Amino acid sequence: MTDASMDRMNRFRAEAASRNLPTEEVEEWIRVARPAMYAAEGGDGPLVARIGGDPLLPHGVPKPSDPFVASIDLAALPPGATGLPLPADGHLLLFSGTEVGIGEQISDAVLYVPAGTPTTPGPLEHGWRAPYRPRELRTVWHQPSAQMPESFALDRWGALPEDEQFELADELSDAWAHVGGYRPSWALQIGGHPVSPQNDPVHDARTPEETDPSKQDGTAHEEGADDWALLATWRCGDDITELDSGVAHWVIRRRDVADRRFDRVHRYVEMA
Repeated sequence: MTDASMDRMNRFRAEAASRNLPTEEVEEWIRVARPAMYAAEGGDGPLVARIGGDPLLPHGVPKPSDPFVASIDLAALPPGATGLPLPADGHLLLFSGTEVGIGEQISDAVLYVPAGTPTTPGPLEHGWRAPYRPRELRTVWHQPSAQMPESFALDRWGALPEDEQFELADELSDAWAHVGGYRPSWALQIGGHPVSPQNDPVHDARTPEETDPSKQDGTAHEEGADDWALLATWRCGDDITELDSGVAHWVIRRRDVADRRFDRVHRYVEMA
């Protein structure tokens, strides 16, 4: 954990104490936070990701069925910044259309291109949808990412938390946001917990068996449930005018990331 992250944790503890929030729940909030990396336009740092335009596709690979969203340079990610067992180099290509819907496994929604793989620009034709606006993401930061309050309550207290428990989760979220500090409006998130205008896609990806509360402590942090993770989120912004505050999420099991089985990713598209 970086010094900046540790400082935020300590400030969160102090803020929560000033609000008389239970210490046990404060520490649980911190425990389940996950590292995440955020990227935004602007800046003069190394090119970490680019959004829009045409993808660089390996020779002989079938063209993906959805528009190209982003290419992430994995070698540019700081070690441990995402909490995911991603490859150390190469590029991760993300693809998504604009149709709102619940998540489903889509075999070509993510493509991993190992370093040194011969590639060529691959214009994708998708009817009326022109390629998304090209832009470079060079402003990058990484920090702990907290759960959405409802997700925290469900994981902490089971399928039917009481109203007071939902309220406590909201208070913890408010205290966390209070000490967050200013950050630019990010376009791409890698790792961490999702921020969604509707439902938590990581929760939605779990099977009913994985969401059962633990018999020991009443929480749902089972091994199977914890294996599901956010791979990336794209804030669509003005690129998709038909979606109000649209976002696309790519969710995957950690073991599939480690095995480079990106064909098992689940994708979600939502709007406010």
